[in-house]
Amino acid sequence: MRTALLAWDYPPSPSGLSTAAREIAESLAEAGADVTVFTLDRTGRERVGGVTVAGLALPPECGLARLRRWGTVGHLAAPLAFRSAVLAEHARTAFAVVEATNWYAPAVLLAGRRDPPLVTRSSTPAAFTRDGRPGLRDRLDGAAADRLERRQARGSAGLIANTEAHAAVIARAYGLPGSQPEAVIGLSLPPEIATAARAAPYPDGAEPVRLLFVGRAEARKGFDALLGAAAILADEQARGELPPFTLGLVGVPQADLPADLSEAARSRIRARGRVDAQGLAEAYAGAHVVLAPSRYESFGLVYQEALAYGRPVVACAEDASARAFVDVPGAGPLAQAATGPALAEALRPLLRDPALRSAYRARALEAAGRFDRASLARETLDLYRRAIAQAR
Repeated sequence: MRTALLAWDYPPSPSGLSTAAREIAESLAEAGADVTVFTLDRTGRERVGGVTVAGLALPPECGLARLRRWGTVGHLAAPLAFRSAVLAEHARTAFAVVEATNWYAPAVLLAGRRDPPLVTRSSTPAAFTRDGRPGLRDRLDGAAADRLERRQARGSAGLIANTEAHAAVIARAYGLPGSQPEAVIGLSLPPEIATAARAAPYPDGAEPVRLLFVGRAEARKGFDALLGAAAILADEQARGELPPFTLGLVGVPQADLPADLSEAARSRIRARGRVDAQGLAEAYAGAHVVLAPSRYESFGLVYQEALAYGRPVVACAEDASARAFVDVPGAGPLAQAATGPALAEALRPLLRDPALRSAYRARALEAAGRFDRASLARETLDLYRRAIAQAR
């Protein structure tokens, strides 16, 4: 099986999409597939982890790079680059199938082809990641991206979602006809994360209680609720009602903290910005509790990482993945809504009670390791074969 995988970025880039891309690529390679990753975050060609990585970064002054800066139509720059590179290599040695994320539709110009057929693995749609009240230009730009995502999904020979609930959301968001082969396939964790997690002891008895958030400062991640809870709990701690605590923010730079954040909350926060794999491992190892109050996740790699480390997770009941991966195994409490008061209410008992943290830790460890590379590759290759058969 010769496979092309389109990725916006690829490790060592620390994004969730890059991590997922590497797990997909290397799991397929370990299963015997010949995998080429096309990515826009670099130039050159190299062999990494049994995978060929082809960099397609656009030189700043090339036509596609200039096109990319235009509103609405600029979303076609990357799909044009991907299409040109994939078809050129396909002409030399044929790919059996192409896989791409739905996010901003990198493979929209490869959709509808029989040779090679396209499989779309859906992450969170771009529309779900927009915050605030955009102006006219941003609304038009967003609408263009949404149309391209819809076109790519509808033109795909096969579709993959990370959970059943996510599959239903994608079907509604894109108005899918339900005629394509589909599969629900969970993502594995990188081996180095699993290895580091197994070796990481829990920081029992240490103070202050160290809380950790891994993600971006956006509404979908519940960042507003996180800061609201931090302000509430910081005031209570200042009055002596709670033990000391800190809140580490990985993926959030200091500049993303709002100017009106209270001094009490600000004094508790350690904004670290983006970190490398070693920094992320150290952050998880040092945490007592992981806060992940997302309103929506297509899968929730942070949930899986926290479980692997045996860290209690405080998540939000609004997210179906949190209900499935955190609430069902009892790995942590769920806030009933993505608000500061609700998140503070869910977190307060964990700050006060080390025994409760230990109980959640034990259940988190029991729930860890549900997804691995072997199942990821096996189920992905099965969907590829069904998509190829339908395309014929």
